[in-house]
Amino acid sequence: MEEIQLKAYGKINLGLDVIRKRPDGYHDLDMIMQTVGIYDDIIIKKTHTFGEIKVETDTEVLSNGKDNLAYMAVKTLFDEFDIHQGVKIHINKRIPIAGGMAGGSADCAATLIGINQMFELGLDTEALMKHGVKLGADVPYCVMGGTAIARGIGDVLTPLPAPPQCHVVIAKPPISVSTAYVYGRIRLEQIEKRPDIEGIAQSIRDGALKKMASLLYNVMEEVTVSEYPVIQKIEKILLEEGALNAIMSGSGPTVFGLFDDKEKAEKAVRTLEDKGLSQQLYLTGFVN
Repeated sequence: MEEIQLKAYGKINLGLDVIRKRPDGYHDLDMIMQTVGIYDDIIIKKTHTFGEIKVETDTEVLSNGKDNLAYMAVKTLFDEFDIHQGVKIHINKRIPIAGGMAGGSADCAATLIGINQMFELGLDTEALMKHGVKLGADVPYCVMGGTAIARGIGDVLTPLPAPPQCHVVIAKPPISVSTAYVYGRIRLEQIEKRPDIEGIAQSIRDGALKKMASLLYNVMEEVTVSEYPVIQKIEKILLEEGALNAIMSGSGPTVFGLFDDKEKAEKAVRTLEDKGLSQQLYLTGFVN
């Protein structure tokens, strides 16, 4: 196999709670993660340059160096299996960068999967997830994909059945938010409202879309919205246009709204386009 192409799917958080700060500096989380139909293209090719690992992207915003998670994915597998083949990875970005949708982790996960297939390493999903957690907290989930409760730093995963299908409008305003910045400013003792993670999970099991949507909540909004009011403006428009609910994904600033009516979802997209509040705007759905 000289070349392989993969889709690296982004995620949203149907619920996100921050439980406590750990001694290692990370935070224990309680979340429900959901894959959505926005993906980056990952193209991996073998080259004839001994030991070369080269990463290219279609944006100047991302590093192409050794700190790129796709580079790190190749390096960790090459080191373990003593592979000295050269490879080149090209990434076409669609997932918002620094947007709370695990774009870098998705690229890393897809690269782990691609290298495993290309070099016939024989690693199963669980083994790939164990490699992934060394590279980023969201990487194991991105390897697995679908719908899952995520606890710990996001690496303790419990799969859930697919939620009822709906139309998902995703809007990223023209700002980027540092995850470390948000975590550094969240005050756990001041959190007054928390998501009902088990309630969301049960509504998914029951196939109850409206119940699930009514329970969506992200505690990180308490930090990010105060710094970036445009997030709340986008949520308000989505709700006015008929979204069952609208919240921020991850540490933000990407916002998503769930719709049970495609025409309403399409109208919401047009309204957001007219208002000029979004740098990236998608109408998609869940992927399981």
